[in-house]
Amino acid sequence: MTNADPHAPRTVVPIEPSLLIAEAFEQAQVTEIRHSVTTCAHASGLDGQRLDDFVLAVNELITNAVRHGGGRGWLRLWREPGALLCEVADHGQGITPQRLGDRSRPAPDTAGGWGLWLARELTDDMEIATSAAGTTVRITATLAAATDSTQR
Repeated sequence: MTNADPHAPRTVVPIEPSLLIAEAFEQAQVTEIRHSVTTCAHASGLDGQRLDDFVLAVNELITNAVRHGGGRGWLRLWREPGALLCEVADHGQGITPQRLGDRSRPAPDTAGGWGLWLARELTDDMEIATSAAGTTVRITATLAAATDSTQR
């Protein structure tokens, strides 16, 4: 079958104007993905400490995907009215129920185990779906409502 074949099946993918990033990544792309998230999050209205917190949370999730989720992952970043959302998925072995249920702050001298705790603390909402087939973590940052300078 060639591109000129008039009977080639077509897949129609709807264009999502709110989708900012949809990309697979490995360790080598972590820095590039983080920079892309920073640019898109800033353009979406996050700035200052809120921007730094969101990017750090995303960085923790993509690092976890590489370390614990099979060496690679998939990231989607999109806007919804009033919010910026990021989803990181991997094909690791999942998170144990004990680890998933532990919302306590890791001990200061603990070398690992900070990723999910930080992501939860630094964002407005976090959801986790996990199984033996992998983990998907979705974080949300509420965007400040735009102010109209004519209404003073």
